[in-house]
Amino acid sequence: MTTSIGRRTSYLAVPANLLLWLIAAFHMLLLAALFVAFLTARPAAAEDVACTGRNLMVELQQNDPARYAEALKEADATPNGKGIFWKVEKPGLAPSWLLGSMHVTDPRVLALPPRAQAAHDAADTIIIESDEILDERKATAALLAKPELTMFTDGTTIDKLLSPEDYKRLETGLKQRGIPLSAVSRMRPWMISSAVALPACEIARKAKGVQFLDQKIATDAVAQGKQVKGLETLAEQIQAMADLPVEFHLKSLIETLELGDKMSDVVETMTDLYLSGDIGMTMPMLKTVTPEEEGENNDYAAFEQRVILDRNKVMAERAAPILDGGNVFMAVGALHLPGKDGVIELLRQQGFTVTAVN
Repeated sequence: MTTSIGRRTSYLAVPANLLLWLIAAFHMLLLAALFVAFLTARPAAAEDVACTGRNLMVELQQNDPARYAEALKEADATPNGKGIFWKVEKPGLAPSWLLGSMHVTDPRVLALPPRAQAAHDAADTIIIESDEILDERKATAALLAKPELTMFTDGTTIDKLLSPEDYKRLETGLKQRGIPLSAVSRMRPWMISSAVALPACEIARKAKGVQFLDQKIATDAVAQGKQVKGLETLAEQIQAMADLPVEFHLKSLIETLELGDKMSDVVETMTDLYLSGDIGMTMPMLKTVTPEEEGENNDYAAFEQRVILDRNKVMAERAAPILDGGNVFMAVGALHLPGKDGVIELLRQQGFTVTAVN
């Protein structure tokens, strides 16, 4: 596992509801990127901002080796939890390829592994989560087409849902990110969380126009004359988050604000795990820094079903007929891949042989 050797972290306890939002961030930062591009004051946000996150697993290993060992054990037991690049085969077809992506602009993530880059360049067809990201105006229109999914349409404003203290915290957090509170006052809490969950360096890169990984993969494909196909619409992705209770999103929003700059440590840890291919460690890692609270198992079950498992099925079902054409390069969020109900296992159930590529 990749670690930040020589850097010491402050041990961090992540509230359990925030754990769910962080998992969602891996899946939904695609939408967060569009939201930030739409709302961010570009002159202020375009300044270079250094990333300051540190890997939380370093201190966990040093200070609590027993919990670290438990996390390793759980990660090892996760089906298909090792690797972000996979070969997809079926008799009579040219091989296809599956990449677990991370919807961020981090230059380390944007640099595809050599074999993945070669597979991308040689493929006839590229699959991503949503091809609407190729056109910013189309993507923005998708965000606004169903205002009830992203905004309160009944006169509710965020100040009516938060205490004065939490409202002030929100105002300060948005100001630090170059986003005026007035621009989001009628936004649903999960949309606001999309912005405040991102580290400042990520927002700055997005505001400067740096593409996130999926966007770059698709744009490069179009430049090479390839066909790009999406598995979901942005409206479908929005619906998945909007279907969860507003109370869940409010709690996640406040906990994100309370975490403040330490969010960078969590994102850096998740990024390190991604770069090392230890996707199966992501959930165990988050659990090790999460205090358990009463009732949150129900929150997680609803979240997992709607945002992860339901979408896994949609992705696998819609990808299968495209993969049946052979020589396809497919990129979807890395946390959709592992587990007994992950995209890899679902593709195997449809007759494909899926093997990790080192």
